[in-house]
Amino acid sequence: MKFRIGKQVAAVAGVAAAIALAGATPAFAATGTVHTDSGAALTLRATPSTSGGSVGTIADGTAVTITCQTNGSTVDGKYGTSDIWDKVGNGYISDAYVYTGSDGRVAPDCEGSTLTCSTAGTGNPKTCAQAVAYAKTRIHTNDLDSYERWCDRINAQNYGWPASGSDTAYIHWTQIPSSFKHAGDYQVPAGGLAYFKSSGAGHTMISIGDGKFLSNDINGFGSYTETTIAQIKSKWGQTYLGWAQPWFKYNH
Repeated sequence: MKFRIGKQVAAVAGVAAAIALAGATPAFAATGTVHTDSGAALTLRATPSTSGGSVGTIADGTAVTITCQTNGSTVDGKYGTSDIWDKVGNGYISDAYVYTGSDGRVAPDCEGSTLTCSTAGTGNPKTCAQAVAYAKTRIHTNDLDSYERWCDRINAQNYGWPASGSDTAYIHWTQIPSSFKHAGDYQVPAGGLAYFKSSGAGHTMISIGDGKFLSNDINGFGSYTETTIAQIKSKWGQTYLGWAQPWFKYNH
């Protein structure tokens, strides 16, 4: 664990002082210092994931400005294990290697990806917005047989299909054309479908925006409730693969 409360207090006080002096709307960016175990430079990645492409490096000991934070790949670093990623410049670095004064968030949530959900080329009966609206009407906490273990079919139903056409969620991911997939990207727009891999069938769920998703079973068998990528990873031990536009084998 990393305990950095003292620095967080100082950072908050510094922001408050700046607001008082400037009399302006606060810029909620935070600061931190990169520290790696080996002294090597830290890779700056295009997405908040260890599989994200490199867009540069940051030298050990460098002070950085964190414009926002988001969740991504879980990393074991100098300051423990964390799935928080810091947006620095034009890329992301794992918070597990950044001294900020806190084990938690110190900057606002990053806005969603500039990518948006699209049904272009899918032939789906419903748009992304319509699918999200319908999915929200299905939220429940009861144990319904038609929801238990049917994650891929539930997504298809949200988009107006009776079934997905794929045997499992993971197989569905492998069948989706690469032009529709965004591997390792945690910034899933509303309507986008997140996919996971496990020793079994894997899992999939629909984004409702702002890092929130609707998923069956995660908060009770047969239920359909709000969740996050982090909860699926921690509670079920699933590996996050990325997200895809709503493409279904059923229609192809």
